[in-house]
Amino acid sequence: MFPVETISAKMLDYYVGRQDAVIIDLRDAEEYEKSHVREAVNIPYEQFENARTLPEGKVLVLYCERGGASLKAAKTAAKKGYMTRSVIGGFAAYRGRNLVISGKS
Repeated sequence: MFPVETISAKMLDYYVGRQDAVIIDLRDAEEYEKSHVREAVNIPYEQFENARTLPEGKVLVLYCERGGASLKAAKTAAKKGYMTRSVIGGFAAYRGRNLVISGKS
């Protein structure tokens, strides 16, 4: 089992574009469509535990709106053997350069 590591919202930019990581937005589809981190995959929190498409051998970088749900999801995934990172403060804390708003980059 892998431990859950928490990272700052600033660290999200470090993971964008990396081949060894997948950024997962746990917010609902409507929130994701309004704005998200570039390259993030949307898997709403309610669907995350049953998601069958989580990639093996990659770091799962999880964020939600404020950080609580991503920490729970990261713990669940870690118990299944995934390497996880949970973003402290969630999307609300993100001020990085990889923000996508309303489908624009």
